Amino acid sequence: MVDVSKWPLFCLLSAEEVAMVRQACVFGTSANEAIYITHDREVFVFGLNCSSCLGTGDSLSTIVPKKLDFLQGKKIVSLSYGSGPHIILATEDGLIFAWGHNGYSQLGNGTTNQGLSPVLVTANLQNKKVKEVSCGSHHSMALTQDGEVFAWGYNNCGQVGSGSTANQPYPRKVTSCLQGKTAVGITCGQTSSMALVDNGEVYGWGYNGNGQLGIGNNGNQLTPCRLATLQGLCIQQVVSGYGHCLALTDEGLLYAWGANTYGQLGTGNKSNNLSPVQIMADKERIVEVAACHSTHTSAAKNQSGQVYMWGQCRGQAIVLPHLTHFTNTDDVFACFATPAVMWRLMSMEPDDFLTVSEALRKEFDSPETSDLKFSVDGKCIHVHKAVLKIRCEHFRSMFRSQWTEDHQDVIEIDQFSYPVYRSFLQFLYTDTVDLPPEDAIGLLDLATSYCENRLKRLCQQIIKRGITIENAFTLLSAAIRYDAEDLEEFCFRFCVNHLTQVTQTGAFWQVDGAMLKEFISRASRCGAFKN
Repeated sequence: MVDVSKWPLFCLLSAEEVAMVRQACVFGTSANEAIYITHDREVFVFGLNCSSCLGTGDSLSTIVPKKLDFLQGKKIVSLSYGSGPHIILATEDGLIFAWGHNGYSQLGNGTTNQGLSPVLVTANLQNKKVKEVSCGSHHSMALTQDGEVFAWGYNNCGQVGSGSTANQPYPRKVTSCLQGKTAVGITCGQTSSMALVDNGEVYGWGYNGNGQLGIGNNGNQLTPCRLATLQGLCIQQVVSGYGHCLALTDEGLLYAWGANTYGQLGTGNKSNNLSPVQIMADKERIVEVAACHSTHTSAAKNQSGQVYMWGQCRGQAIVLPHLTHFTNTDDVFACFATPAVMWRLMSMEPDDFLTVSEALRKEFDSPETSDLKFSVDGKCIHVHKAVLKIRCEHFRSMFRSQWTEDHQDVIEIDQFSYPVYRSFLQFLYTDTVDLPPEDAIGLLDLATSYCENRLKRLCQQIIKRGITIENAFTLLSAAIRYDAEDLEEFCFRFCVNHLTQVTQTGAFWQVDGAMLKEFISRASRCGAFKN
């Protein structure tokens, strides 16, 4: 669970109020404003209220949380903030609301009047469903479910991507090189913009004085420009700092470019880089990167859960990624960023869920309290019938009917290996899975057999994070065998993106002819063999 109380502002809330927080974001030039959403979908704000950024209808500061009735009941899926500050958020039904500083029309309502309360942004977005928003210093962007990018607000450096430097008062579709492409991610620096498209390409536009667009020069770009240095890499996440960017590939490789005054690129020096350079090449696979347009701090998390930080950290310039004791990238910004803002809309699990989980976790495989044993590969696993019946339909049927197992103290299991079956039982106690991708395939088989859909999804996540050139085709075969459609599509796309290397692995040539033919046919339909 992410601990929201690590942000000083949330010390103003009681323990009961903190326990009700489901989502939260701390923002502002001094990290002095916050918005949070409760489990009941009530929206509260508190803090300094610069430029009426709290949306309470006035400019009064408050240390007592105030409810935004206008947003009550709406499920928020994305939220971002500018330097004014101004706030842009998107709801589950694809609507955008905006309020706060509006000196450059960054609220997208055609005026420069300050937004005292949340207002629906509709211009040029009729019949569009927005799924993600991002803000720079004084400009805004939105990504629709159809993969279109819209931008508006301050445009002195071309950050709106319109081809000019005139401010944009309403949302405008970003076209040029993005025309006909499907965007899947957006991010803003202070006065720059980036978009990630579905084939893994990255495009940038706007201010480029420090090389934050990654195009090999430091000239501003008034329209989107592709980052040619990343050619051949499939990028799956891009984040922007004040004047630098980080990009993560589908193989867990990390690239950085742009401003480096505080060592935020992690290259070991303070020299700017006009093109992406790989960092942390000697480290374990990276699964998440973090940066924020109002800070010079960078963070990354690897597949083992280790968190690194670098850049401006409490005033110090950390020029190489430093291993921390944190368990998530959010904590880096809470404890070391200046200002201590959140780099994303944070989500918390409810406390009562964790309390039950911790209690069950303690009793898993405990001989003192168990009333049943499973014997797998000659090893025993101690469990509780009641827990198994509550948590799993398979065991509920086993212990409520006339199955012979209902009367046994020790149940023999020979269909699955010990690591796989123990992980399955442990999952019933903890809701978590800790297995390498190769063993997760066996657990996926078990989850399919026992109709455990949530476990099936967790296995697919583990396999996705562990996919490599060498095991990609093996994982694809397993996904097809176990009818895991989402995983199958992911593995297929990975194989196509790295087709030359994958076809040279032993796993590719060990599959049966029918599957090989189907893969080649499907890849051909996707244009994989075009020059």
